[in-house]
Amino acid sequence: MEQLIHIGKVVATFGLTGQVVITHVLSKKVTFKSQEAIFIEVTKGKPVPFFVESCVTKNTEELTLKLEDVSSRESAIRLISKNVWINESEFVKHVDKNAPIALIGYTIFDEENEKVLGTIAEMIEQPHQLLAKIYIDNKEVLIPLNESTLLEINRKKKEVLVDLPEGLLDVYLK
Repeated sequence: MEQLIHIGKVVATFGLTGQVVITHVLSKKVTFKSQEAIFIEVTKGKPVPFFVESCVTKNTEELTLKLEDVSSRESAIRLISKNVWINESEFVKHVDKNAPIALIGYTIFDEENEKVLGTIAEMIEQPHQLLAKIYIDNKEVLIPLNESTLLEINRKKKEVLVDLPEGLLDVYLK
């Protein structure tokens, strides 16, 4: 099964026919095609596929969707605050190449130790920095990506070069 990428959340309903408003982090105006599937995490950890009937793009962070089998305001209300996911192949088509979330799947290299740390599994946006979630020895590690740690992004090689603060990895791995 193809990997799913978390792109946003259902934040509101729109109208009386079951439309939902979704905020996303794809950083560009996105239009999902009719019959394209999105996944909504109706139950924690279990994204359920919903097929798009229509899509209206509002801006680079928000869109309104009419989904199959969601035909009333009441059924749409149940989806509010639920996470939205899309297939990795759809993600690649829709994401702005300069969006922080586009770094998912890139390899992080530590300049000082000249070694591969891991592959970015998730990007977490904080007010003043980005955090790249990787796994080292099956342990979750958050790598800050800001002006003092981020040295280079090589989009052709899908690599991120960082200079980590001393002891950062020890916090997670010891």
